[in-house]
Parts: sequence; C-alpha cells; structure tokens
Amino acid sequence: MKPVECPCGGASTAQRPHARAPRYDDCCGRFIDGHSFPANAMELMRSRYSAYVLGDTAYLRATWDTKTCPPDLDASGDGTRWLGLQIRRHTVIDGNHEEVEFVARYKVDGRAHRLHEASRFTRNNDNHWIYIDGQIVEK
Repeated sequence: MKPVECPCGGASTAQRPHARAPRYDDCCGRFIDGHSFPANAMELMRSRYSAYVLGDTAYLRATWDTKTCPPDLDASGDGTRWLGLQIRRHTVIDGNHEEVEFVARYKVDGRAHRLHEASRFTRNNDNHWIYIDGQIVEK
C-alpha cells in the first residue's frame, strides 16, 4: 500500500522544522512508480530512501550502477524500520556528476542507528541519474 505522505519527508538542505511532508505521489512516488525520472542526485537520493522504506528492491537496483550494486540486495522484509532522512549537502561536481551527503535514521530490533554517508551519483547512458557508491562519514 502506498503511503499518503512521502517517506523522505521532502528532505532538503533547507528543511523547515515541523513542515508537513509532501504527498508521496507528488514527491518520490512519481519516480518509484515510473512516471518520471529524478532531475538531480538529491531527488534520486530521496527517492532511493523512500524505496528502502517501502522495501522496493526493484527500484533500488534500477537506480544503482550495475558495477557496484550488490548481487544479494534485498530491501524487503529485513526488519529495518526507517525513521527519517536529512540531507546535509548536495554538491554539483559537473553536468554528469553530483554528490549528496545525508543522514538516515533507522531501527533494527528496537535499537536505533544512523547512516551518515557521502554518496556519489552519475548520469547513465540513458541520461538518468544513478547511484554509484557512498563513503561513510565518521562521527
């Protein structure tokens, strides 16, 4: 079942506290459901976070560079409860390369965790943004 509010919460580098999350269909849903493609790496990052929340492994694979995508990737039913996304930085390197630094909060078996990553993105041969890889940012 699709959520009403977007799981990414409309994450941006200029988040407003207590702002209402955008509708899923108007935010990441249009990408995940295949109606359009992200215009930049930040939109792709947000939609990939939403795909993790929804357990949509197919979308994650479709937006991950085939050279770096793990063969055993499976986002469905792994017991992770995603709690929120914050974009720390979105950097345009050039017309085909961008970076996004983010913090994603989640729980596994009731224990809270946070993933702080600097992710690299590029345009593929179809001119669509894809995730290459990421580097964990030390605390």
